[in-house]
Amino acid sequence: MKKFYERYKHAIPLAVYALIYCSWFAYLEKTVTHPQTIIHVKLDDAIPFCEIFVIPYFLWFAYVSVAVLYCFFKNKQEYFRTCVFLFTGMTVFLVISTLWPNGHHLRPQTMPRDNIFTMLVSHLYSVDTPTNLWPSIHVYNSIGAHLAVLHNQKLSENKVIHFGSLGLCISIILSTVFIKQHSMFDVLTAFVMAGVMYVVVYQADIVSAWQSYKAHTKRRIRHI
Repeated sequence: MKKFYERYKHAIPLAVYALIYCSWFAYLEKTVTHPQTIIHVKLDDAIPFCEIFVIPYFLWFAYVSVAVLYCFFKNKQEYFRTCVFLFTGMTVFLVISTLWPNGHHLRPQTMPRDNIFTMLVSHLYSVDTPTNLWPSIHVYNSIGAHLAVLHNQKLSENKVIHFGSLGLCISIILSTVFIKQHSMFDVLTAFVMAGVMYVVVYQADIVSAWQSYKAHTKRRIRHI
């Protein structure tokens, strides 16, 4: 049992944060029913509703999960980097949604067509309110998942995985606006936040810096 714990104890931060995030988000979904800030930019009106993009929108859940789990089992260092990247952005999103409740009025009043894809969009609308949108976590986490692929040598060198991840990432980002789940403002701010966190996590390498600090502190304590 101890051996199992030592091998997989890095799952604890993921489990704890998942509980915190889901509880906080569920609270916001119940309480933010009439947001004060309505998000809208002119570009939103030029983007047509295209229901087929609901497919990559739903694939996001598997995409991010697989990226995190792969790093969890194959590369602990990249797992920690991915978690720091994702958790930071998701926390910023929760804080913004709490302090500045926001929403949009972009969804079509009635579906322009009747097919399996519009049925899926209608189901999505019924379980996900048009609130708590800024910045788009669908966009931000898709970028984070693709960065996890790019920074894993084995995955990045596999052209099918590399370009497959890129294509899926782009299609998910597009899906957020084509099925009217997000404004372009949400998308652009997600890119800005991802850019900032890329510098912090991958260029400044805050994870390695923190690990070095911990190791140095332990050595100092041993010599006292």
